[in-house]
Amino acid sequence: MQKSLDEKIKRILADRSVDDFILADAKDADMGFGLAAPGVNYGPDKDRFPFQTMDNYRENMRQITQQGLVDIMLMSASVSEQLTIVERLFDDSAVTPAVRANDTTDIWLGQSGGYKHERSRNFRSATIDHIQSGKLNCDETERTRGADLGLYSITFNNDRDLDLEASADYREFRLEAEPKGFRHFLEVFTPNAPGANTPPDIPRFVNDCIARCLAGVTSIARPLFLKMPYYGPAAMERLTHYDSMIVPGILGGPAGTTHDAFRMLWEAKKYGARAALFGRKINTAENQLEFVTVLRALADGHIEPAEAVRDYHGRLQQHGITARRSLKDDLQLTQVF
Repeated sequence: MQKSLDEKIKRILADRSVDDFILADAKDADMGFGLAAPGVNYGPDKDRFPFQTMDNYRENMRQITQQGLVDIMLMSASVSEQLTIVERLFDDSAVTPAVRANDTTDIWLGQSGGYKHERSRNFRSATIDHIQSGKLNCDETERTRGADLGLYSITFNNDRDLDLEASADYREFRLEAEPKGFRHFLEVFTPNAPGANTPPDIPRFVNDCIARCLAGVTSIARPLFLKMPYYGPAAMERLTHYDSMIVPGILGGPAGTTHDAFRMLWEAKKYGARAALFGRKINTAENQLEFVTVLRALADGHIEPAEAVRDYHGRLQQHGITARRSLKDDLQLTQVF
């Protein structure tokens, strides 16, 4: 089946003024959050088991994929093996399966550790072979069994040696991916522990790193699009103005209010973003399917953010679900860019 991601990327690169917008459900939290990855358990056994199970997490992925409103389902390699290779969930779906291809140390955010406070170092749990086929040293026919798209993450800390190491690792990944027909999109984080090297203008620093990082990469090896923090209108406009061949996308970050989530997507799109990858913002929703339904309408320009919050609350009422915040509280904006 034709994938919506491929169609949208083609149209966006041909004409940046098109209204196409790529929406991804980032359900790869098991690569970083430990037992908390599936989300908070609000059930009757919450005191004994504060978090949901991976079975719940996988079932939400199945339902959202079958709903067909997101363009990408981002997973860990182990989850993708089950859903993509074993269950063949994506065979008759317009949704593209994707896998986190590396796990830098600053995403190791389990509540039992503190790696996020140390400067990021690159690491790859998954291999491209395992993502594509489920095993090492697969033949070419087996590569089509799994995912052919991965998320590669990089964090620049304004440290010459560490940033050089991160860039060299990214180069090695691209050299391996190209002959195996493995595509990727690139995640660029805010410096996580720059210390005395903190750039005076972090949005400018991240934009500059992206421009420099991609300048030496030819089209066959370039990322399809970017995943990065949303730093506000000025930073987004400057990046999109710089090069029409760069397709910026935003990451969701902390859950916040529903209005925070909807406003971030709406504003980022207004100033040039063409993708959003929301993880916690979807996973913490009272009803993930209804949240995605409204998010899709917002991404496609059919509704405004405040109206979208009211629509979402109305949908919860129809299901007999009590929202965790009152409508008044959920209309508040707590994240300003």
